[in-house]
Amino acid sequence: MGGVLVSLLSPSRCAACDAPARERAVFCAACAIAVERSFDRGAPFLYGGPVAQAITRFKYGPVPELARPLGALLAAAARERAFSVDAVVPVPLHPTRLFERGFNQAALLARPVARALGVPLRARALARTRPTEKQAELDRSARLQNVRGAFRARRAMGERVLLVDDVRTTGATQNACAEALRAAGCPRVEWLVLAIAPSIAYP
Repeated sequence: MGGVLVSLLSPSRCAACDAPARERAVFCAACAIAVERSFDRGAPFLYGGPVAQAITRFKYGPVPELARPLGALLAAAARERAFSVDAVVPVPLHPTRLFERGFNQAALLARPVARALGVPLRARALARTRPTEKQAELDRSARLQNVRGAFRARRAMGERVLLVDDVRTTGATQNACAEALRAAGCPRVEWLVLAIAPSIAYP
């Protein structure tokens, strides 16, 4: 009875369009059909359509509650891919951007991934040392320059790391983070994002 009441009081909503959805479903039936899966090890979905809408709502809505269903999708992907790592590290925001948004979307997504893999979440392992422009507003060459040298590891890390973020468009951010982690002694850095740009997945 309690479960029925909860369902009636808090009906499931589509992460992309906010329409009613089946209980525990991330997307409504119409959006689910349009979701494109990725065969890339580092991303379960292609960036576009309902997935892009859901990520945009999550980050810029802002709708931080979407961390739960989207994080569950990413955690499932981590289990399926059986990453063999010692820790999960989210891509950090600069303190100014974190204050403006109120949350770090990568950190919220990384938490269920760490639980799924049974490894620690190193939420403060990386720091963004300077504010950067929004990557979505820049072309490829500008994105590379924008994040070059923008990250550092807060401590030495002799761990195999899974780097978690929401989207991989050019790979510039993840590559810059991986460079900082390797400089801190990480023997291997892998990455996992919710969605990858089709141009990267299928160049």
